[in-house]
Amino acid sequence: MNATDRTPADLLRSALAADPGRPLVTFYDDATGERVELSVATFANWVAKTANLLQGDLGAEPGDRLALLLPAHWQSAVWLLACASVGVVAEVGGDPAGADLVVSGPDTLEEARACSGERVALALRPLGGRFPQPPAGFADYAVEVPGQGDRFAPFAPVDADGPGLVVGGEELSHADVVGRARADAAARGADEGARVLSGLGYDSWEGLSAGLYGALATGGSVVLCRNLDALSPEALEQRVESERVTLRV
Repeated sequence: MNATDRTPADLLRSALAADPGRPLVTFYDDATGERVELSVATFANWVAKTANLLQGDLGAEPGDRLALLLPAHWQSAVWLLACASVGVVAEVGGDPAGADLVVSGPDTLEEARACSGERVALALRPLGGRFPQPPAGFADYAVEVPGQGDRFAPFAPVDADGPGLVVGGEELSHADVVGRARADAAARGADEGARVLSGLGYDSWEGLSAGLYGALATGGSVVLCRNLDALSPEALEQRVESERVTLRV
């Protein structure tokens, strides 16, 4: 990664330039048996489409607040990077009533209705599938995102020192996210190119750092596991071996 990278979106651009074909996010849901692997290029394409949706169709601007009501999931990672690309502040588990926009999973739709701005719902089905019946008052992400452009350019440059993320009640700038992710990776012993298995949620900085930002900051990858407690110790060891994991969190 380049020392000049100051935002998460910068880190993704550098990763794309360095090795677009390498794995970046491998997602497991051990309650459903789902496995999805996204290369840097595929992940960046999802981010570009989502950022175009966010900036274009949803009219989001730098500094707007987006309540992100999603679990640890590959699509949550996409939304976090899309927000960083536009300059929108991602408030993980934020209050929809005080947000400009809300992005919700299927289990938080009633809570999300408190947002008076744009509302987007994700079914979180395998392969990014849509809702069988779109929830009233929400745009279905799986319906809206495929037609978006594959390249993204922000209308205004993102201020690296501006607010970028709120998690656990703490607000971080885009540059703070990058700096902390680098420091955390070093403290964990995650060398350049490390492959980290994380069973942590996205509701804490530790989970976001281990399960997304650290991989971007080190040129590594993450095996992101939801409902990891459903996996037996033997099956976990088999996954560590088959996925070539170098570090567990």
